[in-house]
Amino acid sequence: METDNLIEIRNAVPRIHTLAFAQPINWAVTNSQHWAIVGPNGAGKTLLIDILLGKHALKSGEIISKNNISINTVVKCVAFRDIYSLVDIQNSYYQQRWNAGDEHEVPVVRDLFSKGEKEWVEMLIAAFKIEDLVEKPINLLSSGELRKTLIVRSLLSKPQILILDNPFIGLDAKSRTVLNDLLTRLSLLENLQIVLILSHPKDLPSIITHILPVKDKSLLPVISRDEFVNDLALQQSLFNQENNANISELLDNSSDQLSFENALLFKNIHIRYGTRTILKDLDWQVKRGEKWALLGENGSGKSTLLSLVSGDNPQAYANDITLFDRKRGSGESIWDIKKHIGYVSPEMHLYYQKNVRCIDVVGSGFFDTIGLYKKCSEAQAVIALEWMKIFGIDNIKDVSFLYISTGEQRLVLLARVFVKNPDLLILDEPLHGLDVANKHRIKKIIEDFCTDDKALIYVTHYEDEIPDVVTQRMVLTKRN
Repeated sequence: METDNLIEIRNAVPRIHTLAFAQPINWAVTNSQHWAIVGPNGAGKTLLIDILLGKHALKSGEIISKNNISINTVVKCVAFRDIYSLVDIQNSYYQQRWNAGDEHEVPVVRDLFSKGEKEWVEMLIAAFKIEDLVEKPINLLSSGELRKTLIVRSLLSKPQILILDNPFIGLDAKSRTVLNDLLTRLSLLENLQIVLILSHPKDLPSIITHILPVKDKSLLPVISRDEFVNDLALQQSLFNQENNANISELLDNSSDQLSFENALLFKNIHIRYGTRTILKDLDWQVKRGEKWALLGENGSGKSTLLSLVSGDNPQAYANDITLFDRKRGSGESIWDIKKHIGYVSPEMHLYYQKNVRCIDVVGSGFFDTIGLYKKCSEAQAVIALEWMKIFGIDNIKDVSFLYISTGEQRLVLLARVFVKNPDLLILDEPLHGLDVANKHRIKKIIEDFCTDDKALIYVTHYEDEIPDVVTQRMVLTKRN
């Protein structure tokens, strides 16, 4: 039967029972429609797209594309997890980004665009304003730069449907404006329909024509963008902001707490890769109990600076760095330092792809390992579970980390940060990929945790995400 649908899911039921939605899935994308799939973390948004792309076998139903063209030809999808296709996780490691001698012929950005038509590639590079990235090695890109690179690469084959999973996260304000403008331009192309997966209503661009709300693996009735924006009751029902977390009982004064004046003291920091200077003549002091926001546009060196604190960057040992009143290189073990630091970042999330239970991921925070290589004590296991309850994820404690949504993974990694009651909390884009309700929840947890003695370094591109306890700011500027 002739149809205007570019692609359609018709009465689909996945073969694996745990992947099934409340009802058989029915959904279609038609010419001139631009969609947003909106819902909370774990609602089934990404699962819906994976089913559309044929990643899960069907027990019944079918997926149909116009003129029976291959789904992979019609649709291109960009998600945070697709960064794995740029960075070879199997043959690299978490600290490799900072080890300039370990690239092993890592390609530069332009190499990723070699299969596209030259004029089309140059148009995309200019439209995304990434001219300064094209000769940069991939493993030196920030998470925001990686996201922009992925989107450009996905457009090389000129797909009919472009799916972007939370495309605004990890982008600074200028880049979000650029992406909004580009989405507007792309929406005017005759043969391209855009589908966005969103966990926050405020990210909804004006180009969207149709909203598919999703909650608890149920597809709610389709409505227009204007109807959704004005239906506050629907938004409230999707993103329930109830938060009963109480962390006071877990904030016991551990006998392992340090006595120190300065959590961090940087003097004349200088970081350079080849001909590119990332940080120069930087001084920074974070005293005990101080709460800082570390700000700056994509590529300004925020993650590089934090890698010096964690010791993941070998240039940390060529700079004048003092942590907890101990000068780096004076005989302290990196593990002695790390056990007093709670750290999460997009890079850590990228490399933490372990097929282990979520509670074991949380428990690995006691040992500062990527994966659980030492068994938690009975007391530690209890604490890990209590933190999962506080983060609202105890229901997935026995589920593999690989089988939960990206937003749920971020919550698991955040719980991992808090289990050891660290003296210094370093949160690099901690709300990355979280829905609006979870953002409120996590922000409140951070504020409750950061008592007078706790030091905090908080990275974000969103002003409203900065915790109320933050009183000081360090702003980095991107160097040419």
